[in-house]
Amino acid sequence: MAEIEALLFRHDPIGLNFEDNTDEYRSEAETIALRLPEASSVADVRRMAHEEFVRWFDAELAGPESRYTAIAQEVWRLWNSNGRST
Repeated sequence: MAEIEALLFRHDPIGLNFEDNTDEYRSEAETIALRLPEASSVADVRRMAHEEFVRWFDAELAGPESRYTAIAQEVWRLWNSNGRST
């Protein structure tokens, strides 16, 4: 989960990265991590990540689902390289 939190902070999909607030995406990382067992592809992870950001913030702030493509690719890679236990 910490790896997901770090990559969300690095990608900063909604502009919360002010360099000193590294825990800003903790809740979103946790809810994405909890849903990963449901995912069977990068597209699933992208959809889930977008849904979680819409849930935590709102659709306008979360932006389009396409904004989460790079995040989904990295999360999917982590999920599969860590034996599906991020």
